[in-house]
Amino acid sequence: MISKADKRIDSVYHSASRQELAKSYDDWASDYDADMQSTGYIHPAIIVSLVARYVADSAAAILDAGVGTGTLGQLLSILGYTNLLGVDMSEGMLTKARIRNIYTDLQQGVLGEALDFKTAVMDCIVSTGTFTTGHAPASAFDELVRIVKPGGHLIFTVGTVVWQEAGFASKLATLENAGYVAQVETTPV
Repeated sequence: MISKADKRIDSVYHSASRQELAKSYDDWASDYDADMQSTGYIHPAIIVSLVARYVADSAAAILDAGVGTGTLGQLLSILGYTNLLGVDMSEGMLTKARIRNIYTDLQQGVLGEALDFKTAVMDCIVSTGTFTTGHAPASAFDELVRIVKPGGHLIFTVGTVVWQEAGFASKLATLENAGYVAQVETTPV
């Protein structure tokens, strides 16, 4: 028997366009947190742990790229981080994130396209569950590298299957070879 959560996950993974993907997330927004918890999804906790390890300043500008309902930001807020910003393609998800009242700025935007942020303004950019099948492409890292300050951190999850197949490994290797990023830590799968 396929659960409701599995059906919704399948729906977003099989969206035919960005518009369809955004609509799927809009429709899912009210049940998203409960559905993801029911699957044992722990990526936000892993990201928060890494932010706590590498970002000491609680006033650091942290962009939640693919903010969704704001679960990751809520966890960061509990740890005392106060300068949280977010971007997401789904207005339904942004509405849920706004209700949490922890973000200083929330914008609609698509990872892989130009984002409405100045160059080198973020101390840290976090993203969980966004770099996966049919979602943000590896090319989105070009824009994230532009936005993060020199010496800042990009902390993200990437689906294991798409790491090689969708070009994430080669994109990050290219950015590292060009001196734009340096890998600090990779967690086990």
